[in-house]
Amino acid sequence: MANAKYKRIILKISGEILGNRSAGEPIFAKSLERICEEIKAVSDMGVEVGLVVGGGNIFRGLQGADKGIDRTTGDSMGMLATVINGLALMDRLEKMGAVVRVQSAIPMDKLAEPYIQRRAIRHLERERIVIFVSGTGNPYFSTDTTAALRASEISADIILKATKVDGIYDKDPHKYEDAKKFSELTYMECLEKRLSVMDSTAFSLCMDNRMPILVFDLQQDQSIRKAVCGESIGTIVR
Repeated sequence: MANAKYKRIILKISGEILGNRSAGEPIFAKSLERICEEIKAVSDMGVEVGLVVGGGNIFRGLQGADKGIDRTTGDSMGMLATVINGLALMDRLEKMGAVVRVQSAIPMDKLAEPYIQRRAIRHLERERIVIFVSGTGNPYFSTDTTAALRASEISADIILKATKVDGIYDKDPHKYEDAKKFSELTYMECLEKRLSVMDSTAFSLCMDNRMPILVFDLQQDQSIRKAVCGESIGTIVR
């Protein structure tokens, strides 16, 4: 813990980061391996790691509308996709020697523990990595909201939101060369500038509970370790 700035974190990973769209693989072995190596390294530093993973690489609830699937059913399918990703992360982390627990907001005792706040905290205190799957267990809520909710419930120090962009910009840096990157923002500045850090429900929950959010690029080398150690990376909102 000598170099770690945060003792307990929630790491939010999108499902798309686990996949390789060009290769048509929803879970790409090299991506999974690299991410798990970083998570394991941070856990070995003594940081208590809670992990929330999305399911967009397999199925996203909103995609169902284009296929004639009811939104509630589509969201349920998306929640099941997060379970697949969570089990993949668990399997790879365990093969690296980590002790992992998967907790699901939807009861499925053959695959995962039920989400129980005190049990999750106890796992973290015993240096186990806890993967939270099935979102909040309810339709119409994103995994960003899950991250904000779980972070508040377990009293995390920060939410680390791993993305494919190295922070928050005033406009899309992939479309505009003059896009300006922010190193630090307040919650009110994000609202005033209409910056899309998280969806409105998740962001309001973080703001109400004074939960800091660090947005950074997971594709950078050792980015999770740098974030945990408080190095200058990404954009922090607090």
